[in-house]
Amino acid sequence: MTKEINIFVVGNPATQGSKRHVGNGVMIESCKRLKPWRQDIREALTTHDGQPSVRLEGAVSCSLEFILVRPKSTPKRSTPPAIKANSDLDKLTRAVFDAITSSGVIPDDSRITEVYAKKRIALIGETSGLKLNLRECYP
Repeated sequence: MTKEINIFVVGNPATQGSKRHVGNGVMIESCKRLKPWRQDIREALTTHDGQPSVRLEGAVSCSLEFILVRPKSTPKRSTPPAIKANSDLDKLTRAVFDAITSSGVIPDDSRITEVYAKKRIALIGETSGLKLNLRECYP
């Protein structure tokens, strides 16, 4: 039987990857929203006692749909593509992969062998967050 996880994580997707130097060789993440965002993902993937809701042991297929907060300046009649520089798709994905690994659902993100990822601005009235599907490819 193939194991699968489908969740929606409410929130403001954060990027991981850009760091800044603060002195003495210390680097910190540029995005202040990263830590709480990863925690929200971990909580969605684990039970109330912090254990993974499902453990995926084989190769894993991952589908990610980032629904970004709709800026107030966005036109009401249409929703443009999400092409702002502060929402790089690879950096959004990296934050999720680290949260999945730290939740214990997979032992390492090297297990993810297939990825489908997209980002878009939320439609009017739509909640921002992440639609996440993880599925064992070859158990």
